[in-house]
Amino acid sequence: MITPDDVFQIGRLGRPHGVKGEITFQISDDVFDRVDAEYLLLELDGILVPFFMEEYRFKSDETVLMKFCDIDTQEQARSLTGAKVYFPRELSDSDEAGFGWSEIVGFKLIDSTTGREVGTIDHVDDSTINTLFDITTPAGDSLLVPAHEELIEKVDAEARAIWTRLPEGIMDI
Repeated sequence: MITPDDVFQIGRLGRPHGVKGEITFQISDDVFDRVDAEYLLLELDGILVPFFMEEYRFKSDETVLMKFCDIDTQEQARSLTGAKVYFPRELSDSDEAGFGWSEIVGFKLIDSTTGREVGTIDHVDDSTINTLFDITTPAGDSLLVPAHEELIEKVDAEARAIWTRLPEGIMDI
């Protein structure tokens, strides 16, 4: 059985496109295109279900028109609307080109100076030149931490943890 630790979210399905089973797919990572994957995992009723891709085409940098095997009508496609889309970590290309931002969501962030857990990475905001980790601390607070390569000292994929040198005073904000 596939567990949430075996996958990472790469997008969400939108509305049907046309009447032949195509559906819009809002992507945060195009790893499925880079590694020539055969299937994606959709979260349906809390269960990760594999769906094989029949064909797809990019409508824009963030939107794909997707056709899954055996989804042949607008009604079938509509039943998938809103589903979160995941990709298996074992098939990702992270060994070749480092980790994609979406792959590290869920990792623990560790202060390499103190060895203390800062929190869990909930989101990576790369919409500006200064990429930020959106962290939930063990106390439940939200914290934004710079995700600059000069601050990151170690990434352990098996432990799902990143060690970073925190900028002075950031925990006091």
